Amino acid sequence: MEAGELKKEIISTVFPEQLKTPDELESLYPPRELPEGAKVTRIAPSPTGFMHIGHLYIGLISERLAHQSEGVFYLRFEDTDKKREVEGSKGLAIQSLSYFDIVGDEGADDQGHEKGSYGPYTQSERRGIYHTYIKKLLEEGKAYLCFCTAEDLTKMREKQGEKKVRPGYYGEWATWRNKTPEEVQSALKEERQFVVRFKAEGNYDKKITIDDNILGKRELPENDQDIVIMKSDGLPTYHLAHAVDDHLMRTTNVVRGDEWLSSLPLHLQLFDTLDWKAPDYAHIAPIQKMEGSTRRKLSKRKDPEANVGYFIEQGYPKESVVEYLINLANSNFEDWRRENPDKDYRDFPLSLEKLQSSSGALFDINKLDNISKDVVARFTPDEVYNRFVLWAKRNDPELAPILEHNPDYTKAIFAIERNIGPKSRKDITKWSDVGEDIKYFFDETFQYNPSELTGQLKNVSPEEVKSIIQEFIDSYDENDSKDNWFAKVKTIARKHGFAESTSVFKKNPTAFKGGVADVAKIFRILLTGKPETPDLYSIMQVMGKDRVLKRLS
Repeated sequence: MEAGELKKEIISTVFPEQLKTPDELESLYPPRELPEGAKVTRIAPSPTGFMHIGHLYIGLISERLAHQSEGVFYLRFEDTDKKREVEGSKGLAIQSLSYFDIVGDEGADDQGHEKGSYGPYTQSERRGIYHTYIKKLLEEGKAYLCFCTAEDLTKMREKQGEKKVRPGYYGEWATWRNKTPEEVQSALKEERQFVVRFKAEGNYDKKITIDDNILGKRELPENDQDIVIMKSDGLPTYHLAHAVDDHLMRTTNVVRGDEWLSSLPLHLQLFDTLDWKAPDYAHIAPIQKMEGSTRRKLSKRKDPEANVGYFIEQGYPKESVVEYLINLANSNFEDWRRENPDKDYRDFPLSLEKLQSSSGALFDINKLDNISKDVVARFTPDEVYNRFVLWAKRNDPELAPILEHNPDYTKAIFAIERNIGPKSRKDITKWSDVGEDIKYFFDETFQYNPSELTGQLKNVSPEEVKSIIQEFIDSYDENDSKDNWFAKVKTIARKHGFAESTSVFKKNPTAFKGGVADVAKIFRILLTGKPETPDLYSIMQVMGKDRVLKRLS
């Protein structure tokens, strides 16, 4: 049999199924009709566990680049590495993205259904598509079958180590690269396991210049590695799969971690070999954190904040995390937010050029907390109530039904010192902190230890405390304005030897038992069990006369 015929027979043995031709696939996935300059981007997680905050960061940047250019953002699952796949990871990724409003125009939705005309959007369901192009590369002599065993490859690496040469499957080490069709056919007949390798034409000693959208121009060695493009299970490796998918899905911009930068010459080589235009690449340094005086990558094992689920469980509002990540990407977002306090973060023009290009963004939980306080301060009382109840249903089963049973009362609680301009309350960082701060409003969850009061008031006898309380009860009128209410408190304070203001007390501290704030603290602790709270007058107004008098008496 002639070599050409034998080669056809080998390829038909590898791919016995009827495959679509490259031209048919081009027709099925035509160029998108979008405005000029519109970007097509994607987030492409591997379902190997929880979603890392770094992946959410890249997804947010990709989503913003697409949507602010009137383009398309889609979700694709890269699940060709079945050994590492963790059950439930796809659903977890979809839920995480949905929670933070990073929603694809195409791909799987939060119901698990696919939308869009360029699918399937899960790589393991695109096997036949990849086979079309692997077959094409085999036919053109740009790929070949390799029957090396794991033992063969281990011995190869050991020899490379002994000779102190660069590791990998290339040049003289690519033992199956130039095998004859007869040798390949013989191995197939023996039913030996094989992979398909890309036949690289690069020279490692030569450099190519790449233009990264973040890193700028870089020189990297050409690729000469004959990497695996189809594994023994028939699924492609990431290298081939992402090239095929990004071409057919018409991706214009790829944002990914800088650990892939060294693979860029290979990826550009694959696009060139397949006669396709490569997307623009932007490689982002990983999010880091300080450990002592050194920086390190956020660790899945060490750092709970590496897991996107941590922020959901803690009850950070989605806007807080998103705005924090945008601030990590573009530090000028903070100034923009200050000038545009009421605008949606989507109005901010995110820029790749302003991303940190080398050291990487530094995660700071305190910075996140400060941003979150500002975010919550912009919410209306109804928004705070609705969001907190939603969180409490999942995380605080004791408090949730109480809140649902008392919606108007709870909203009034959240209205205290809220939405009053620059002085609006900024005491809520995340929903997990709220329960302990408001439980004293509800008789079912209010706890008070009398020793807390006596321990806080060293200069006042129990008898005098009782007298102060009784005088306040006798004078209390829930219809009093705040000024009238406070005037009564000051009258009681003066009568019992307390200064009527902090400034007066500071001028002559030995002349008084304390200030009017110390008298107010008596009522504050009896009503709330806490020495510090929001505005005491407002708390009493919300609690109502019956609850106030019951607790004071």
